[in-house]
Amino acid sequence: MTGPEKVKSRVLWLAMTSRRVDSIQLSGIRKLFEMATSDSINLGLGEPDFQPPKEAIEGVRRAMEEGKNKYGPTAGIPELREAIAERLHRYDTSLQKDNVIVTSSATEALMSTFQSLFQEGDEVLIPDPGFVLYPAHTTIAGAKPVYYTLKEENRFEPEIEELKSLIGPKTKGMVINSPGNPTGGVFSESTVKAISELSQDNGFTIIADEVYDEMVYDGAFTSFLSHAENVVHINSFSKTFAMTGWRIGYAASPDKELMKAISKMHYYTVACPPTPIQYGALAAMLHSQYYIEEMVSAFRERRDVIVKELNSIDGFHTHTPRGAFYVLPSFDFDMSSEELSMLLLKHGVLSSPGSAFGRAGEGHIRFSYANSKENIMEAMRRVREAVQGI
Repeated sequence: MTGPEKVKSRVLWLAMTSRRVDSIQLSGIRKLFEMATSDSINLGLGEPDFQPPKEAIEGVRRAMEEGKNKYGPTAGIPELREAIAERLHRYDTSLQKDNVIVTSSATEALMSTFQSLFQEGDEVLIPDPGFVLYPAHTTIAGAKPVYYTLKEENRFEPEIEELKSLIGPKTKGMVINSPGNPTGGVFSESTVKAISELSQDNGFTIIADEVYDEMVYDGAFTSFLSHAENVVHINSFSKTFAMTGWRIGYAASPDKELMKAISKMHYYTVACPPTPIQYGALAAMLHSQYYIEEMVSAFRERRDVIVKELNSIDGFHTHTPRGAFYVLPSFDFDMSSEELSMLLLKHGVLSSPGSAFGRAGEGHIRFSYANSKENIMEAMRRVREAVQGI
């Protein structure tokens, strides 16, 4: 094959990729990660800097030694589904194991849910700023993202009147993330009730991504499972038990028929969640509540440190996040959030530009405080040095 023929062949091959793939882009955060040096302090990573609890590790080891290394039930092992349902009784006492499916991460739970609920012509309300997966999952399902704004002055809670103005006959779903990434915001009970009523009155489904529900520092957390009927609750062991690399999560809903539909899509996506990992997750749920309390206590201390430091640096202004482990300060510097992140990276601090989370994220920058207090203090020293005089 000649040179021109090879070029033509490659062009034709590239043209074979689907419009579905062509319509989405990789996260803008990744290129910053790839540019970081070994001595950079990472305040950009969205994962706990802890190891999973010893009970979970022992649970996986024991399962493997006992030969539990084969395919399991599509919806997950019954013992884990029952334990999850029992945990969720704090929100909805009617839930049983048939209301729950175990998934290969919360990401897969979201994908299977979006694929089950949405199709061409549908519209889905998406938070802005919000987690980078939501618009992509919506687009992959063939639906259209419609953005609602989370403002710092509202403590990153949506305005109900804005939501009403965005809801139309094509609205089939609304994505909620509380506690939120990247905002650290936690929806109040009144907001949860109001959105639940909107969903009931207008016939759309709430996809409630509540993976940080254990990480609330001030006030109480209100789950949409407590107030909404047409809701799919998404959760994960990644944050709660620092199992990010284990890729295990779950979805739950009061609607068993809906869960059957999602389970069908889940089967054709992964067949079944990893068997030994499920036994580790089960052991954590049954025996490691102390671990969550210790981790949340550490995050609360770190939150207080980073908020105090940021507010003492000229040009930064931040609220005190109520949940998760992110802070999203605004800044007064005459540059974009990506330019600011690049500047901080040159000074050895890895952050995430607010623009990576949506148009409303511009003018903000996200720091994760999933790092030691010592590293956070040193990172803030570097940030102060980087922005002096600009």
